[in-house]
Parts: sequence; structure tokens; C-alpha cells
Amino acid sequence: MGKVASTRRAFLTGALREAGSHYPPGVTDESVRHCSGCGECEKICPTNIITVRGGVPTIDFTVGECTFCGRCSERCPERVFPPEPAASFAHYATIADSCLAVNFVDCQACRDACPTTAIRFKPRLGGPFVPVLDTDPCTGCGACISVCPTQSITMTATTMEVAHA
Repeated sequence: MGKVASTRRAFLTGALREAGSHYPPGVTDESVRHCSGCGECEKICPTNIITVRGGVPTIDFTVGECTFCGRCSERCPERVFPPEPAASFAHYATIADSCLAVNFVDCQACRDACPTTAIRFKPRLGGPFVPVLDTDPCTGCGACISVCPTQSITMTATTMEVAHA
């Protein structure tokens, strides 16, 4: 996949990001093999975050968020999506040190955009509140990514720890 600038600022500063690195909700590496690349999911997505690149549906959270409406799943003619619409992704948001609030600039855009209130701000002595992300309520919808003025929020894959015998 190519690199794109998500904003004018990113273009001018050379802060390029990998475009569409996540599948739509419920789609896995296994199920995406059934995709014909027809683009029906892309056409029906109400937030326009699904793009078919190289015959594979991907999500670009810099454009907006996933509302888990299930329209992409309903419209898909193949067995790419699970039978029941997904309610979350297999990833969660991560806030980097380049965050404005971490660097003593008041910003709470991510908290205001988060539909599950997974991002909260805790007080800090001598500066603005700092973001704290609770991974349990985070659905990975990406609402926080498109509103972040410094592109400090990324998604981290949820991994299951293997029990040691």
C-alpha cells in the first residue's frame, strides 16, 4: 500500500501514513480471501471510510469513524463479513507522546469524539489534563483518529496472551 498525507499539514511536513491498513469490522485475513473486489461495501459505507485497494477492502480512519452500522456486511455478495455484524475491531487506540495535551497544549478533541468514552483526561500538576485510554470500552472505531490535529493516535492490534503451562 502507498503512503498518503491525511491533511495539508501532513503533506507539507512530510508526515505520510500508510493508507488503509485495517480491514472493515469482522473481516479477517482468512475471510478476505473470498473478496472479489466488487466495491459494494465501499459504495454503501455511510462514513466513506472503506476503500477497495488491490481487490481488498480496507479502512482509512483519517477520513472518519466506523459506526458499526453493518451495511457493508449486508451488501457484500461474498462470504467476507461474519453473519452477525461486528460491534468492535480487533484493535484499540494508542495515544503517542506527540499528543498536544502530553506536550502541555490543551486539547481534548479525542475525548469529545469518542462514542464509548474510552478516552478520559486526568489532571496533571502544572499543565493541562492528559489523555488516558481505557482499552476495555474502546471498540477501535477510529473516531479519535480523524479529529486528532497531530495524528498522535494509532491503532494497536489486540493480542491474546497464551497461557504458560
